[in-house]
Amino acid sequence: MASEASSASNLDDAPPPSEIPRQDGSGAHGAGHDPKGHGFLALALGSIGVVFGDIGTSPLYALREALAHSRATASSEHAVLGVVSLVLWTMTLFVTIKYVIFFMRADNKGEGGTLALMALAQKALGGGGRKRSVAVFFLGVVGAALFYGDGIITPAISVLSAVEGLKDAPHVGRALSPYILPISAGILIALFLVQAKGTHRMASLFGPFTAAWFLILGALGALHLADDPSIFRAVNPWYGVRFLLENGFLGFVILGSVFLVVTGAEALYADMGHFGKRPIQASWLCLVFPCLALNYLGQGALVLHHPAARHNPFWEMVPGFAYWPVLIMATIATVIASQAVITGAFSMTQQAVQLGLLPRIEIKRTSETQAGQIFVPAVNQFLLVGVLALLFMFQSSHKLASAYGIAVTGAMFVDTLLAYVVIRRIWKWNLAQTGLLLIPLAALDSVFIASNMLKIPDGAWLPLAFGGVLVLVMWTWTRGAAILTAKTRRDSVPLIDLMEILRARAPHRAPGTAIFLTSDPEMTPVALMHNLKHNKVLHERNVILTVRTAETPRVLEDDRVRIEKVNDDFKKVVVTYGFMESPNIPKALAVCRKQGLKFDIMATSFFLGRRSIVPSANSGMPLWQDRLFIYLMKNAANPTDFFKIPPGRVVELGAQVTV
Repeated sequence: MASEASSASNLDDAPPPSEIPRQDGSGAHGAGHDPKGHGFLALALGSIGVVFGDIGTSPLYALREALAHSRATASSEHAVLGVVSLVLWTMTLFVTIKYVIFFMRADNKGEGGTLALMALAQKALGGGGRKRSVAVFFLGVVGAALFYGDGIITPAISVLSAVEGLKDAPHVGRALSPYILPISAGILIALFLVQAKGTHRMASLFGPFTAAWFLILGALGALHLADDPSIFRAVNPWYGVRFLLENGFLGFVILGSVFLVVTGAEALYADMGHFGKRPIQASWLCLVFPCLALNYLGQGALVLHHPAARHNPFWEMVPGFAYWPVLIMATIATVIASQAVITGAFSMTQQAVQLGLLPRIEIKRTSETQAGQIFVPAVNQFLLVGVLALLFMFQSSHKLASAYGIAVTGAMFVDTLLAYVVIRRIWKWNLAQTGLLLIPLAALDSVFIASNMLKIPDGAWLPLAFGGVLVLVMWTWTRGAAILTAKTRRDSVPLIDLMEILRARAPHRAPGTAIFLTSDPEMTPVALMHNLKHNKVLHERNVILTVRTAETPRVLEDDRVRIEKVNDDFKKVVVTYGFMESPNIPKALAVCRKQGLKFDIMATSFFLGRRSIVPSANSGMPLWQDRLFIYLMKNAANPTDFFKIPPGRVVELGAQVTV
């Protein structure tokens, strides 16, 4: 379980940002996202830029890919009507019904997304069966890994599909074709380089630009509806069903391309905490869905009227006089979509570190006013290398489309499975009601997963392999952390026993306050034992400090700190953060002073125990996994930096541990 598997996720006795106390969470809330001072329309507009950027770039390539696979069908008219019908109903079922109507109700104090849902499900299970809780934890790990697998492809395919519009640019298309890859690479490199500077200034423009892009999509579609108004027959789902029945296995293959129209739909759920449910729902129903539907209907009408347009229906829709403005707007829209995915990867990493799925990673804040504006250098570099590798490996959006989709379908299926626990335990639905909702959704997920599996030989293996590596890393980290915690607990002295020893044989007393960071407040911190053993000294005031992560996104300031007096020499302090928050020990200690725990920060020493890990074949993990765990520990961020502790006040004491 998350709380057990991560209780030693550090290099030292410093508390892991991973303990998830089941009894906690009552003090958490969604106030961090309270839209006070922000109008409903402003939030709805902001959500368009962040939440719907990815799904808004799908018209550039999705229908083209689906129609490309349907060329062998007997009737071109049936193919177009069938594909457009499948597109419209895929958006309706997956986005409108699954996420907008139902899943957005399954929020964790206002937050959504796979890890937030996992934490909510873990909390719902409480002390219930360990096996079920482990299964929920594993699903969360898989969902997080698949999110990264999707995130590495989105920037590449989005930007490349827009820049490929240069091929058909009036008068200069042939001359510019050789420069499509370098231009795409240049845009992506610039996008990743700007992350370190922070994007909060540009973010205010994301909403208006993306809203304008959706209006352009809708206008282009409406412009071509008159080409063949019979395209409205595609609104009838029978045309999609008939197309699948008539084409058998080929129809099944085409579903993998049809699914491209909803890549990015999971962002509705994951970004819910930033804007709130209602603004996102209103944006989808009032602007995004109508504009996308109009565009796909317009593309279908164009292809019915001019069958040759099926090779690139989106760019064939654009009139010559508007080509360059649309191309520029398409490029801006794909950059915004990529930015949303990168920001999502940063946010996911922060949650994974706090929940103990990953070791400590350097996380920088790029805005003093917006809590969600963070920058994770390691993730940024990794994504940049991965995106550029994909770009030059596949070299076209058509080939990249073969690798795209399978990670998204897997992540959506994980959401469906986790939702079962929430619906049964929190919503209190009976088994029949739950089955009526989730069985059809799980069946749809399974069909699209199976269809996308057919893409594995053409490149879909890549996000799966990437996700598999991440699952291995997360599993190794949580398992190794659990083994380390168990061993440390066996080798430690209970704090109560230490009190008796000190009462019988008092050591020399040093002036000032000593703060010992530990993941287990019931046991004596290793650093305290070493201080007594080697320095033969005990400070006048001693604080046993533990940092915990609640199963909720944020914690009220009033519930941040809990102080417990052990005796005149020792106090226990537990500082709790939500999984969307970054620990800041000095700020928490300021709260302690308000609660009566007086000390001078400049006369206070922070003691950390640094562990030197030695691999052992008998530790419970294979030797290769021990070595991977040690590598992760060595490369974890320094606890002094991670917890924002003043470096000049830190004392580190080492110990060797075999795992």
